[in-house]
Amino acid sequence: MNEGPVILFDGVCNLCNGSVQYVIRHDKAAIFRFASLQSDSGQQLLQQYQLPQSDFASFVLIENGKAHTRSAAALKVARKLSGAVKLLYGFIIVPAFIRDWFYNFISGNRYKWFGKRDSCMIPTPELKNRFIN
Repeated sequence: MNEGPVILFDGVCNLCNGSVQYVIRHDKAAIFRFASLQSDSGQQLLQQYQLPQSDFASFVLIENGKAHTRSAAALKVARKLSGAVKLLYGFIIVPAFIRDWFYNFISGNRYKWFGKRDSCMIPTPELKNRFIN
C-alpha cells in the first residue's frame, strides 16, 4: 500500500463520492489511489496511522509516510489537480483551526445536504486499479 498518495473517504457519503469523482477527472497523472474509510484497506491504514477507525467525518490523505486530515488533506489534494482548483491551496495560510471549523461544519451536515448511499461506491472496471482493497 505504499505506491503513492492514498485518499481515504467516507464511502457512503454522496459529497465524498462526488469529490472522489472530481479528483479522478482532474488527476491527469493518475497519482492518487483511493479507499473508503469503511473498507478493510481503509481501516488498516487508519490503524497504521493511529487515526480513529469509527469516525468517518474526515477526509484523509496519506502521502510520504504521513497522514493529513480534514482541510489540510483537501488542500494538499487540490494542489496536485489540474485546473483552477489548485489555487485553493492558497488557503493553507489560514490557521488550521479556522479552516477545520468550516470543514467540520460541512462534514457535519453532509448527509443532510447531499444524502447518503446504502453501500460504498463500486469502481468501474476502468478505475478498479486506482482503488485499494
